[in-house]
Amino acid sequence: MSEMAEALLLDAALENIPYGFCVWSPQFRLVMWNKHYRDLYGFSTDAIYRGMTLEEVVQLANRLGNHTGQNPEEFYEAYTGELLGNRSGARAKRQEALHGGRTIETAHIYSEALGWVVTHEDITDEIARTEIAQKRKLELERQNIRLDAAVNNISQGLCMMDAKGRLVICNEPYARIYNLPSSLLRPGTQLEDILSHLFDMGMSAGGTREEYVAWRRDVINRREYGKNVHELNNRTIMMQHHPMKDGGWVSTHEDITEQRQNEARIRHLARHDALTDLPNRIEFLEQMAKTEAGLSRGEMAAVLYIDLDHFKAVNDTLGHAVGDEVIKQASARLWGTTRETDVLARLGGDEFALLMRPIDSAADAAKVADRIIKSIGAPMSIGGQQVEIGASVGIAIGPGDGVKTDSLVKNADLALYRAKSEGRSTYHFFETGMDADLQQRRSIEAGLRLALQREELRLMFQPLLGLKENRVTCVEALLRWDHEGRTISPVEFIPIAEETGLIVAIGEWVLREACKTAATWPGEIRVAVNLSPVQFKSRDLLGLVKSALSEARIPATRLELEITESLLLAENDTNLKVLHDLRAMGVRISMDDFGTGYSSLSYLRSFPFDKIKIDRSFMRDLTSRGDSQAIIKAVIGLGQSLGMSTTAEGVETEEQLEMVRAQGASEVQGFLFSPPLAPAALANLLHSEAVSTQVKSKKAS
Repeated sequence: MSEMAEALLLDAALENIPYGFCVWSPQFRLVMWNKHYRDLYGFSTDAIYRGMTLEEVVQLANRLGNHTGQNPEEFYEAYTGELLGNRSGARAKRQEALHGGRTIETAHIYSEALGWVVTHEDITDEIARTEIAQKRKLELERQNIRLDAAVNNISQGLCMMDAKGRLVICNEPYARIYNLPSSLLRPGTQLEDILSHLFDMGMSAGGTREEYVAWRRDVINRREYGKNVHELNNRTIMMQHHPMKDGGWVSTHEDITEQRQNEARIRHLARHDALTDLPNRIEFLEQMAKTEAGLSRGEMAAVLYIDLDHFKAVNDTLGHAVGDEVIKQASARLWGTTRETDVLARLGGDEFALLMRPIDSAADAAKVADRIIKSIGAPMSIGGQQVEIGASVGIAIGPGDGVKTDSLVKNADLALYRAKSEGRSTYHFFETGMDADLQQRRSIEAGLRLALQREELRLMFQPLLGLKENRVTCVEALLRWDHEGRTISPVEFIPIAEETGLIVAIGEWVLREACKTAATWPGEIRVAVNLSPVQFKSRDLLGLVKSALSEARIPATRLELEITESLLLAENDTNLKVLHDLRAMGVRISMDDFGTGYSSLSYLRSFPFDKIKIDRSFMRDLTSRGDSQAIIKAVIGLGQSLGMSTTAEGVETEEQLEMVRAQGASEVQGFLFSPPLAPAALANLLHSEAVSTQVKSKKAS
């Protein structure tokens, strides 16, 4: 073959190879190249020529946008360094960035005869494919991580099986719930192997292994969603079956032991008292409702309503922690008085109820009520303190007092109210007419709440005659209530006002009104105002008295406050301090109804009263009974020896007047001298008396 033919054959071969090709002489001059080489770098046909230096080619390539990121000089130095450093005959590769965002890979080998033979291959698409593949691989890895995290971090156990009953995947909670060994967690594990292990662990539901496996298979073969709850080693597990279209299924498994326990606890709390764990009102009324059928057949049952006496005082003085302990001990004592068939409930606060069913007679309920009162009345030791309370009990007997729950409960409550009103620490059976009494009481209470707003209250004034002065020395303010066309006696509404606390606002009105009226009287006539023990619980009783005196512009010496010994019976030290503070202001303090209590004499020693008012009950028999005369004489003498004035209440005859005058009484009060008067009538009396005194004084001079 001729040299020309060989050259043509070489050119043809170079032009048809699928990558760029060039040769650089040992002096870095271009020896040969092919069309692919020119196209890769964007060289035109006449831009490069044989013998062109590598430096010139680099400059040309740079101008065409190749070798981005490096200037021509830096690229030339680096590239020639690589070529010179690799003349061992080994093949070396590198990547270059060309115009248009293309990437080529060059490989060169050194030959002493030719120089450096360099190939140039466009690997842009290959890199893109590789990057896509890598991205897909990374995304798959991320998805697997997410799936693993999701599957193993949910609270429920999860298990997936294929159509042939082989394990595909399960999570850690599933393995933990059933305590599965690692050998049963591998993909491909047969369902029967897992079920056999569960049977051995105790999940038998009372049957054989075959029955258990058949039951689970039956759930699967239904090819529909299913849910069931089963027990395993005292644990409650809920399993849900979710079939898939390919014949496999997913099952979820949740340990709901604590959930079931909490639900049971919630159901229990809904019907039981949290402090005592006794049935509450809801449960009690439901048990009552179940008793109605027996009552309709004539069977007897008793409802006892129980209220702890003096519990509020314990709560207020010793605190709620001690109060709670009192409730606990009281409930335990009450429970000790019941039978297995009875229902004891705490209705709230210090109120309890007992359903006795069945009973033979009302005497059965009376015996239990008596045991309750004695049991609760025994002292309690709480935190080193001795606490004493009591119990009042109201009893309704069915079917006589009612067949329906509402009737028996209402009647037991009415009987309890009567027991409390009769002195507490006792029991009372329901009686016909109690409902009317309660309605009357509630009507009075409702009206009393609006009495001040409607201006239905008014004061009457009864004078006290000073026997030595022979004139009015003091006037007692007496409260009256005009309501719905009639005047209601204080005997009716004052106890209700005290029980409800309304006496505080009413008492303030009385004090201010009495002082204001007294400011219109002549001379130094005092005004006497009764104080309820409830008013002493007000934190600013002293401030109220000062304010009333200041508004009326009268001195404290013209105000006389009347109290009963019941005030000193409770919270002695506290109330004594308030009394001393009032007396220090100049206010006079008198003991009302002296002689009716069991410890009046001891109270005369505990506080230096200004006045003793002898109860009217001794005056009724004064002229006919010697013992009444002796008591009057003793009380007046006691007052004189203690430096206290004495007032005889209820003087209605001249004979009574002469007898108390002879014994040395300081004042008298009663219808003989004057009944209670309206403010205008009293003013006329006082002014006429003042004029009479002035006339006598002028005549004497």
